[in-house]
Amino acid sequence: MKDVEGIFVNIGGDFTSAPLVIQEKLQKVKAIIFDWDGVFNSGQKSENSPSGFSEGDAMGINMLRFSFFLKYGFVPPVFIVTGEKNPAAIKLAKREHFEGVFFNLKNKIEVLPFLKDRFEVRSEECIFVFDDILDLSLAKVSSLRFFVRKNSNPRFNKYVLENSCADYMTGHAGHQNAVREICELIISLHENYDQTIGNRVEFSEAYTSYLEKRNASDPLLFQYGENGIEDFQP
Repeated sequence: MKDVEGIFVNIGGDFTSAPLVIQEKLQKVKAIIFDWDGVFNSGQKSENSPSGFSEGDAMGINMLRFSFFLKYGFVPPVFIVTGEKNPAAIKLAKREHFEGVFFNLKNKIEVLPFLKDRFEVRSEECIFVFDDILDLSLAKVSSLRFFVRKNSNPRFNKYVLENSCADYMTGHAGHQNAVREICELIISLHENYDQTIGNRVEFSEAYTSYLEKRNASDPLLFQYGENGIEDFQP
């Protein structure tokens, strides 16, 4: 475990929870929630240039879910919860067969009752990956919190650490593949990194079985409207 900690500290990561504590909590995880802007990208956008994602992060999430499958025998559902409408989030969710995408959620903790009722997922069973102030309400109640660092907000970084809002702060920013960093850390704490990568390289029977289960459903889309969370049609 010291080797894993050393690898990620050496690239600038900060553990606010001990790796062994994170490893223990991983055993109860049933779902993974990602914020979008600032997590998969820099957060920069314009009218004709919406925020996107990188293939490195997409591969990381795929390997992370496969790692869960190898260790626990199930494919964890992935949700994107964002304060804006991001077409690229829909594209990634459809291609990678995430469970759901939630748009226009300014107070992200409001997704929790919906996740519990619709998907039977509770906050204490969730990983949450986030980067900014809008995310803190959800981060404070999630089981495992991974905070994407931005050097441009040193005071906020300090606030997150001092107020126990995260278990790990990345060494890289969103546009530098912070998601991939987090995925590699979790797979390492699963202690099946080589097994995960090796099975993917060989396109083994275990990997094809995982893909069949992963691809069995398509993402559901939701938005926050006048009546709360409702179905969304892009």
